[in-house]
Amino acid sequence: MKIYPVILSGGAGTRLWPLSRAVLPKQLLPLVTDKTMLQDTVLRVAGWPELMAPLVVCGNEHRFLVAEQLREIGVTPLGILLEPVGRNTAPAVAAAANYLRAIDPDALMLVLPADHVIDKNLPFAEAVAQAATLVAGGALATFGIVPQAPETGYGYIHRGAPAAGASGAYQVDRFVEKPDRASAEGFVADGGYYWNSGMFLFRAEGYLRELGEFAPAIAVAAEAAVRLGYRDLDFCRLDEAAFASCPSDSIDYAVMERTRHAVVVPADIGWSDVGSWSALWQVQQGRGADAQGNVQRGDVYLDGVSNSLVRAESRIVAVVGVADLVVVETPDAVLVAHKDQVQRVKQIVEHLKLKERTEHLHHTKVYRPWGYYEGIDAGERFQVKRITVKPGEKLSLQMHHHRAEHWVVVSGTARVTCGDKVSLLSENESTYIPIGMNHRLENPGKLPLHIIEVQSGSYLGEDDIVRFEDIYQRA
Repeated sequence: MKIYPVILSGGAGTRLWPLSRAVLPKQLLPLVTDKTMLQDTVLRVAGWPELMAPLVVCGNEHRFLVAEQLREIGVTPLGILLEPVGRNTAPAVAAAANYLRAIDPDALMLVLPADHVIDKNLPFAEAVAQAATLVAGGALATFGIVPQAPETGYGYIHRGAPAAGASGAYQVDRFVEKPDRASAEGFVADGGYYWNSGMFLFRAEGYLRELGEFAPAIAVAAEAAVRLGYRDLDFCRLDEAAFASCPSDSIDYAVMERTRHAVVVPADIGWSDVGSWSALWQVQQGRGADAQGNVQRGDVYLDGVSNSLVRAESRIVAVVGVADLVVVETPDAVLVAHKDQVQRVKQIVEHLKLKERTEHLHHTKVYRPWGYYEGIDAGERFQVKRITVKPGEKLSLQMHHHRAEHWVVVSGTARVTCGDKVSLLSENESTYIPIGMNHRLENPGKLPLHIIEVQSGSYLGEDDIVRFEDIYQRA
């Protein structure tokens, strides 16, 4: 049986602000290891002989980052499906199922969120093999995590009668929403409850059949989104109108809580969904915490600190005489919270949205397919950026209505188009781009190009851009 990993790389990870943001969410960050969570998820199953190349589902705004991160680890995906809007997991998996069914009518889908941690890979592989036996008989399998504590932040699955065809697996009796503390303690004591991992294995055809019965509007919209979709470079764009018309729902609500074919495979695999800073602290306890239970990363100084997570991204962070704290520093924001209160971080993000600020959207460093730019300074009618262009890459041919730009080459070679003139600039040379002038920046060399850009004008927003030509086919 051919098993196709389907990696769900959507979501904004708002509970891990200020590190996780809409443009660079937690699955695209190196939170646990030196690789990003997406990369760890893909590599976790890359060596299994029965698994095919992964199919990744992500948002349009993350497409180049996802492609680049896969390239960095030497993985060529089966495809990258682009969601024009977020519609939760049931439509995303339905789109993937339609895509796979066209390739392989008997395809099995191993649905994996891109932002989970699994420390025990061999037991995970064994659980997947056990689930595959059940799926061959028509089951839709989910993986129930053997609970290590009465956790109130997870949903639970209550097992029913033993499942026919595989020892140690069970029919699903019911799904349980996130419980209160007393209920969670009762679930753990009972022994018949498991954490709901949000990971699944089923036939693409089987999932679509059940979806058509219980959530036909999702099934119809997802099928149309794939059928009317089109290739864009290395990506498959789902049809925007069809997918936007799709109701938003999770796999659990749309299918798994309703189907008669749901089974749960218990799994003790060192799993965490890293859903908060305290969860990340817990995951890191076995990976390098100090003798006082502290997890630290970056330029950090601790004195008299215990059971805390301290992370510095751009400067020294000194913490003295405290316990049970989360301290996270980025160039434009700092979070200080008690570990017991980190679920309230999501409220900070809501506040930033309400105030129409940008700290929840992106960092000062913003990645683009050609490289990245980083904000250095800003004030009335001006802002300064550091721009890095990868070798052989180029920005779009573009124009701005409201700002002029001054470029100074710090290192590397720049090919600059300004109107009808094309020139080469080397280190310490500069140029000026007037308002309304067509222009383009390219790196024709073999080393990264670094420039300083000074923008001046009445409006400096990133949406003041008219693209005439773009190798990345951005609008």
